[in-house]
Amino acid sequence: MSGTVFLISPEAPPHQFAGAGDKRKIKAGGIRLGTLDNTKGNADHLLAFVVENLQKVLNISSVLVMRKNNPSTPAPAAVLDRLTAECDFVISAMGD
Repeated sequence: MSGTVFLISPEAPPHQFAGAGDKRKIKAGGIRLGTLDNTKGNADHLLAFVVENLQKVLNISSVLVMRKNNPSTPAPAAVLDRLTAECDFVISAMGD
């Protein structure tokens, strides 16, 4: 492995929490990672697999696991606010 991790966002345009060119400063203690499960079947397993493997190649200091109420509605503002406040990066997944 090259030691490089590419993070890709399928969103266009950028979401409300980070505009083009915005940068998050990662503290020396490691990356604070968040996951957002959309409640589809196996999304939790997929996210756990991704986190487990990222922990092997990145310095991750904490993982905040959050879950939406259901797959067809946006995550509540309180969930997004907590992810924004407590995480450097968030991975959202769906399964089936």
